[in-house]
Amino acid sequence: MPTRAGWLYVAVLLDLYSRRVIGWAMREKPDQQLTLQALHMAVRQRRVRPGLIHHSDQGAQYSALLYQRQLADVGITPSMSRKGNCYDNAVAESFFSTLKNELVHHHTYHTRDEASRDIFAFIEGFYNRQRLHQSLGYLSPLAFERRVGES
Repeated sequence: MPTRAGWLYVAVLLDLYSRRVIGWAMREKPDQQLTLQALHMAVRQRRVRPGLIHHSDQGAQYSALLYQRQLADVGITPSMSRKGNCYDNAVAESFFSTLKNELVHHHTYHTRDEASRDIFAFIEGFYNRQRLHQSLGYLSPLAFERRVGES
């Protein structure tokens, strides 16, 4: 995300079933720590069960040995999209489009901290709790998870 102080990089992990952002991190560099922080948050949010698949693009952060080891250590099977094909990771691409169109394009951020606060509020306060998704029967990700949990 652009700020007047430089770029703020955001990594997210989404639950494909509920579209909920379950892991996220922000840093001034798109380094390995960015994606590892998001992964660690996601693992803390969800119980990892056999057969869980982690889908990502072929970015260096996701294909790095340390990241791949972390996936293996918690029993997650990696799956990477084909090179140059953004449609293989459409849910993540859709999330970032939503973030940019509904938040970032409407603001000029002076600092990374300012952008971080707004992105945090967007993810935790709006996207997961309030934003309705057509694919979820016009429920928010949390409302969808609650409804499924009641069935």
